[in-house]
Amino acid sequence: MNANVELRDVSKHYGRIEAVRGVSFDLPAGETIALVGHNGAGKTTLLKLMLGLIRPTAGTVQVLGEAPARGEFEARRRLGYLPENVAFNPALTGREILSFYARLKREPTAPTLRLLEKVGLEGASHRRVGTYSKGMRQRLGLAQALIGEPQLLLLDEPTTGLDPALRLGFYEIVQELRDRGATVVLSSHALTELEERADRVIIMNRGMMVADGSLDELRRLARLPSRIRLTIPAASMDAAREWMGKKEGWRDVGAGVVEFDAYHDRKLALLRRATQEGTPVQDVDVVPPTLDELYAHFLRGQEAAE
Repeated sequence: MNANVELRDVSKHYGRIEAVRGVSFDLPAGETIALVGHNGAGKTTLLKLMLGLIRPTAGTVQVLGEAPARGEFEARRRLGYLPENVAFNPALTGREILSFYARLKREPTAPTLRLLEKVGLEGASHRRVGTYSKGMRQRLGLAQALIGEPQLLLLDEPTTGLDPALRLGFYEIVQELRDRGATVVLSSHALTELEERADRVIIMNRGMMVADGSLDELRRLARLPSRIRLTIPAASMDAAREWMGKKEGWRDVGAGVVEFDAYHDRKLALLRRATQEGTPVQDVDVVPPTLDELYAHFLRGQEAAE
């Protein structure tokens, strides 16, 4: 599998502050990676290292086959970057902004300007950016990041200021680019959004990588319980408790729904019991550990180890 990004034992220090400590990973083509962690966890430092804006204190960084911190980093033309806080000249129009960035990347102007339609800004393309809302500036930033169909797309808190409909459109664009073979890195605090959209999750904490894998792999490593939710008529609640067994530790979550934790070794047995003929249970849902829960678990594990 080809890797568009390779980090080997990378550290970055600012005096006594260790922003990144001994991080290694490969990011292959055609994959969406969620980079998650608290403020100060090292996420933005990793993005800057991949962009070549800073040099590692130790270790090596390779991006699209080159060391990005070198002055002649030609692969930069094949990178797209959306910072957390986009800032454009407010006196320029959307068309003028994209035309400027197209010239910087030595890309033709006409196909670049079509990106304004892709992000829903065609009707505002002749307006000055100073009149744009936060969400519109964010969409313009995304259009800028997409110039030249980049092979590596680095997005820092990309859906800030976007309403739910625009978020959906944004992730459709990201999926399309990934399907063409690009590597997409999403650095975000919006873990619920990332849960269904990331092929892989890298969890950072205090400069260290504490977990790396798909959601299924992280769930197997964490061994957290799933939640089984049962919908039960109010009149049958007592009978259902007898049926399932009081020792299961039920929680009433309202609206006729109760839930209990089910570890891997007991999950199938509990589901069989809940769905037997004659049970008072009307409906069953199985909720696996969420990315929020996995994130908290791995952070606690690192802190306990230290």
